[in-house]
Amino acid sequence: MRHPILALGLACLAVPGCSGADYAPLTSPPPSMAPVSRAMPEPSAPDYAPDQGFAQWLSGLRIRALSQGINPAVFDQSLAGVGYQPSIIRLDQNQSEFTKTVWDYLDGAVSADRIAQGQAKIAANAQILDAIERRYGVPREVVVAVWGMESNYGANRGRTEVIPALATLAYDGRRGAFFEGELMAALRIVQAGDVPAHYMTGSWAGAMGHTQFMPSSFLAHAVDFNRDGRRDIWSDDPTDALASTASYLAQSGWRSGQPWAVEVRLPVNFDMRLSGRATSRQSRDWQGMGVRTVSGSGLPDLDRASILLPAGARGPAFLVGANFGAIRTYNASDSYVLGVGLLSDRLAGRPGLQGQWPRGDRSLSPDERREMQELLTRRGYDTQGTDGKIGPNTVEALRAWQAANGLMADGYPTPAMLARLRG
Repeated sequence: MRHPILALGLACLAVPGCSGADYAPLTSPPPSMAPVSRAMPEPSAPDYAPDQGFAQWLSGLRIRALSQGINPAVFDQSLAGVGYQPSIIRLDQNQSEFTKTVWDYLDGAVSADRIAQGQAKIAANAQILDAIERRYGVPREVVVAVWGMESNYGANRGRTEVIPALATLAYDGRRGAFFEGELMAALRIVQAGDVPAHYMTGSWAGAMGHTQFMPSSFLAHAVDFNRDGRRDIWSDDPTDALASTASYLAQSGWRSGQPWAVEVRLPVNFDMRLSGRATSRQSRDWQGMGVRTVSGSGLPDLDRASILLPAGARGPAFLVGANFGAIRTYNASDSYVLGVGLLSDRLAGRPGLQGQWPRGDRSLSPDERREMQELLTRRGYDTQGTDGKIGPNTVEALRAWQAANGLMADGYPTPAMLARLRG
C-alpha cells in the first residue's frame, strides 16, 4: 500500500513524458498564488488516507491536464500533497434520496426567517444590487433568493477544499469523467488567478462560494464585477458572486420585465393533459381557454408558456415561461425553482401563495417510485427507466395511463395512483 505522494514534483521523474523542464518552477508564482486581498474562509483540513492506485492515477492526470493547457507549475502546486479522501466517497455514496413533499420543502425554503434575512441583505447591498440589476436585467430579489437558497446568504459556503475533493471523486466516484472535467475547470480557475488553490473552498461535491457554482459554470458565467482583477465568489464580499449569478441567469435566457411565473386559476373544465412543460402556448391562448391569474386579472404576455401543477390538480397552478426555465438551468428541480421564485416574491413584498397544498398527501418512497415506473412501463407507458426519480418522462407516462383509464390526467404520483396501478 503506497502512501499519497507528498510532492508531485518528486513523482514526476518517474512519469513518461514528464521532463525536468515540465516541472521547472516558474520564476515567480502564477497570479493565483499571490496573497488574496479580501477575507477568505479558512478551509477545513482534508482527511487523506493511503490508496495504492491514487498516486499512479494522479500522475496520469498530470499528463492529461498538461495536454489540455494547464500550466505544469499550476498543476503541481495545486495538487501537491493531495491524497485520497474516503470521507468524500462516503458522502457521495450515502446521499439521502429526496422524499419531502413540495410543500414541506417550500416551508423551509421560504421561511419567515429566510424572508427577513433576505430583505435585510437587499437593504445592506442596495447600491451593488441596483448596479447588477441595471447590467443584467435580473431583479435583485431573484438574485438574492438564489443566494438564500444556495448558502443561506453566505453563511454556509462550504469549507471543503474543492481541488482535493474533485480529485477523489474523479478517481473513485460514480461519475469519474464528470468530476475530472470539473477538476480541470478548477485548475483553469487557479491558473487564471481568481483564487489560490488552497482557498478554493465549497461543498464536498465541488459547488463553490456564495451561490454554489460548479467550476465549469464559474468559467462560463462568473464576472469580476468590482474590477479588482479576480472573479471572487469565495470571500466575505458577495459582489462578484451576486453579479455572476445574474450573469448566469441572463445568459440562460432570462427575459427582463417578465415574471418568473404567475399563480393561476384553471377553469373547471380544464384538460389536465395540457399541463406540464412539454406543452407550451402563448398567454393569450391560455387566456382564451379560461385561465386567469388568482386575482382574476389577465395573464402576462408570454410567448411560450406552460401550466405547471407541482401537486396535481388539487394544488396550486402556475403559468411558467422563459424565466422559470432560466432558473431551472441553475438547478434542474421544479421544487428548487418554486423555492427561488416564491422567495423572490416575498422579498419584493408580494403576497405568498393563494392556492392550498394537499397537505394530507404523502410523498412516495424511493421504492414506491421505482415500483410505479415498473408498473407503468409494464402496461405500455414507458418511463424511460426505473431509477426511482419522478421526472418528465414518468409524469407523462402516468398522465397517459390516467387518461386511458378515465382518471384526471394531472400526472401527479400519489400512493392512491400507485394502488390503482397495482390493481
